[in-house]
Amino acid sequence: MARSAEVAVHISHSIATMALVHSVIVGVSRANPWKGTGTTGIDKRPVSGPVAVRAPGPKGTGAVGLQGDRAHDVEHHGGDYQAVYAYPRESLDAWAERLGRPLTDGVFGENLTTSSLDVHGALIGEQWRIGPDVLLEVSCPRIPCGTFQGWMSEQGWIRTFTQAAEPGAYLRVIEPGAITAGDEITVTHHPEHDVSVATCFRALTTHSELLPHLLHPGVAEAMPPADLAQIRRRLAR
Repeated sequence: MARSAEVAVHISHSIATMALVHSVIVGVSRANPWKGTGTTGIDKRPVSGPVAVRAPGPKGTGAVGLQGDRAHDVEHHGGDYQAVYAYPRESLDAWAERLGRPLTDGVFGENLTTSSLDVHGALIGEQWRIGPDVLLEVSCPRIPCGTFQGWMSEQGWIRTFTQAAEPGAYLRVIEPGAITAGDEITVTHHPEHDVSVATCFRALTTHSELLPHLLHPGVAEAMPPADLAQIRRRLAR
């Protein structure tokens, strides 16, 4: 093969596998009959144009990372370590086939639907550059709740979602900016451990024998302090 042809094939392959933001998604407040919070922001809908992203501050206020969005269950959602929730389009497609119905971007309550990015395999503490300005850091997996199950209208959904161990990733904002659908995602930092989002999820849900791995310095530094306190209590029992 001629050198120019080799280069063309390489460029074509790189473009085809480039990690991208498929959709940027902001929640619409609606009644929540599945939990005692009154309202929920799980009804997420893609938006056009850039969306400002910034660190929202401590949990408890309802603030999240994307402008125009908010958390309603302020005890369990929102704050710096759950500023942005990402889920891959490829997993949504697999779930759509399994459930036998179409699943739109945002249906899992995610803020970013990604493409060609291994979100579940991302390491805790891994950092993503999105577009020219925004830098996010993977902090913890999403844990399913009653609102998610009610929203999906699938019997036994929490158990089904948990067994799949494809939870998506919460991220904190290291550098603020704006994100637009189509922005490239570049992994700029790989921590020196092997604890992925999926491994962390299993440790917190179905495989408690994995909990000690979450106290590895490179993992613990990136996780929510409240989660670490709970892990230490569980291990001390």
